[in-house]
Amino acid sequence: MLTCCSVAAPQASAMYPSTLTQLARANPFSAPLFSLQKVEEPQQSHHTQRPRRLAAAATDDVSCEFGSSKYYALCGFGGILSCGLTHTAVVPLDLVKCRLQVDPDKFKSIGNGFRVTIREDGIRGLAKGWAPTFIGYSMQGLCKFGFYEVFKIFYSDLLGEENTYLWRTSLYLAASASAEFFADIALAPMEAVKVRVQTQPGYANTLRQAVPKMFAEEGLWAFYKGVVPLWMRQIPYTMMKFACFERTVELLYKYVVPKPRSECSKAEQLVVTFCAGYIAGVFCAIVSHPADSVVSVLNKERGSTAVQVLKKLGPKGVWKGLVARIIMIGTLTALQWFIYDSVKVYFRLPRPPPPDMPESLKKKLGLTE
Repeated sequence: MLTCCSVAAPQASAMYPSTLTQLARANPFSAPLFSLQKVEEPQQSHHTQRPRRLAAAATDDVSCEFGSSKYYALCGFGGILSCGLTHTAVVPLDLVKCRLQVDPDKFKSIGNGFRVTIREDGIRGLAKGWAPTFIGYSMQGLCKFGFYEVFKIFYSDLLGEENTYLWRTSLYLAASASAEFFADIALAPMEAVKVRVQTQPGYANTLRQAVPKMFAEEGLWAFYKGVVPLWMRQIPYTMMKFACFERTVELLYKYVVPKPRSECSKAEQLVVTFCAGYIAGVFCAIVSHPADSVVSVLNKERGSTAVQVLKKLGPKGVWKGLVARIIMIGTLTALQWFIYDSVKVYFRLPRPPPPDMPESLKKKLGLTE
């Protein structure tokens, strides 16, 4: 899933041929070990080499070039499926979680929340808000996964091969934060509609009822007043989601899986993806839950600000519904990565192996003879 541009060590071009297999091993991104001096690539007699980028291992049968328009488009499509479908599937749990946050006196626990909702609205009541959820999170997934790939390659090109490997965790964090900034702008309108439908009984039952009513009451601001709390919630969440996932995959293949990824079947690789996604999801839920509570209450109460809601909830109130969110987000994140990786497999997109130290860096550290 990673790539980086190739920066050759001086006088080493003859020793390290430009093969796809070798470049595949030169993958991004970890906390830096030390500062590296920029190394100038020697000029060839007939041309000057430029930084190169690799899509996948040489044995992979890929359908497009890594970083091409087709690659980004299909990654965005994978994001639509992974986020849109999974968030819609857990709407009942999300509805109960939101109600726990905004009305804890009435909805005292997950089980109680389900019972009260079914008693008052019937089984169909658990599906309230499914339409804005599907539309909003599909748009978010398009930007989240698509832009993550864009920014990961962009920042990697700026760093170069060696620093990309040494700073790979920081690169994951920066790329995911940049992507989520735009993803939340796409999500905010439908998130506001969803919360209003789910947490205000009698306000509106459908997307078509809620949108004109919200616009008539508060104008366009009604759909974007929650974007800052969304950034507060989603950017830390996404940074943890992507960085934790990438590093967990790396560690699983290194210490848990008994064979290299290249020897694993596609099904085995997807199992690793699911496990890493669930681990990442648990951490995501914890990191982003306080801001999630603020977003839920803010979209319910007109005229309130994020600071006012935060003071009202207090230190304990911001953690209401955490267990429900851990279950929801853990499952959600695991399924999202599974679906996203499955899309890459189905469309034969480049999927480089976990990062390995570049040969030029090994030489500098004296790890090669």
